[in-house]
Amino acid sequence: MTWTGLADVMAGVCFVLGAFLVLVASIGVLRFRDILTRMHAATKPQLLGLVLVLVGLGLRLREPAAVGALVLVAVFQMLTTPAASHMIGRAAFRAGQVDSDDLVVDELSPALAREPAGGPDGDQGPRPGR
Repeated sequence: MTWTGLADVMAGVCFVLGAFLVLVASIGVLRFRDILTRMHAATKPQLLGLVLVLVGLGLRLREPAAVGALVLVAVFQMLTTPAASHMIGRAAFRAGQVDSDDLVVDELSPALAREPAGGPDGDQGPRPGR
């Protein structure tokens, strides 16, 4: 078997594994009962599935420019997914969508209690006449 044949087989394996992880993530989003477990299912296997698909695509394309672009996509996804997940979880907590009985540690409630009304900057929202 030649190098290109082996790379094509490895690309196919990465595509199948990546698609499977994306499928598992989507089933988890549909089946889990609360926002935190859904958020976990939407981020962890989804990111790994995407990275596997990108690796498979890089093995299949074999062009340095394309591989560089795929690496950038993977890096930006790895940087932004945790931050987006954190902000979604924090917004869900503030909106009262998180059941406090499910939490093992709750470090956000004391921090929110110390904030002034209207948020961290004290803004009370839009005022009449503005």
